[in-house]
Amino acid sequence: MEWGGYRCHAMETCRFILDGGAMFGVVPKSLWERKIPADDKNRIPLIARSLLLRGHGRTILVDTGCGTKFSEKELAIYGVTHIQSLDDSLTNYDLTPADITDVILTHLHFDHAGGTTYLQGEEVVPTFPNATYYTQRRQLHWAKNPTLRDRASFLVENWAPLEKSGQLRVLNGNELPLTNIELLFSDGHTCGQQLPLIKDTDSALLYCGDLIPTSAHIPIAWGMGYDNQPLVIMAEKEATLARAVKENWTLFFEHDPAICAVTLKEGRKGITQDQVVAI
Repeated sequence: MEWGGYRCHAMETCRFILDGGAMFGVVPKSLWERKIPADDKNRIPLIARSLLLRGHGRTILVDTGCGTKFSEKELAIYGVTHIQSLDDSLTNYDLTPADITDVILTHLHFDHAGGTTYLQGEEVVPTFPNATYYTQRRQLHWAKNPTLRDRASFLVENWAPLEKSGQLRVLNGNELPLTNIELLFSDGHTCGQQLPLIKDTDSALLYCGDLIPTSAHIPIAWGMGYDNQPLVIMAEKEATLARAVKENWTLFFEHDPAICAVTLKEGRKGITQDQVVAI
């Protein structure tokens, strides 16, 4: 499909599992399990889904999944199984990592930024040698100074090699130099999360990141236990969903194990999912 002059493709980089209670916070299991069933250890299946954009002379990747640097122990902890590497995924579009011109990182948690770098022998190097990687200054500062609550989600090897190579561009707000892409900001999950909105004439595609990680998280009160500021993210979701309905957006889900994207509708009980969209 196409938005804003970009051909848009979903790229599923890996599958992993997390505790269902952590993914749905205060929502009772009797409700969330109807959406995404859990295994006998209360874990639910998730996907790390990147977005490939091709147009306006650019080849852009939004987020990079968990990457390939995890140890066997870490792979077991998170139940990570690779659908295919980023290299193989790009091959499906006759591309190589060298063809990527830009990488937009919603934030620097390992399941979003793990594929920014890889192990070349014993050295960690950028996966995309010709790309500019974009993050927000507030997010980078947070990643370098995490709290006890979220420090396990930030791994320095996912951004330090980019600083060393000069490929990391640190933004202060909506400074992204890419045609028809606006950044929305969300602080409820982590400080300085940036969500690309690919804008067309009368519609748009929003990459939801961890503001709305799955289609089950569309209800405003359905948040994650991982969210640093639950009340803030509820307000952010309410404003985002209202604008999405008004401006005819499609929502792209990074972690939904079954649904890539949906449109929305206004119903008696508020804004809900309408049509499933294949991308």
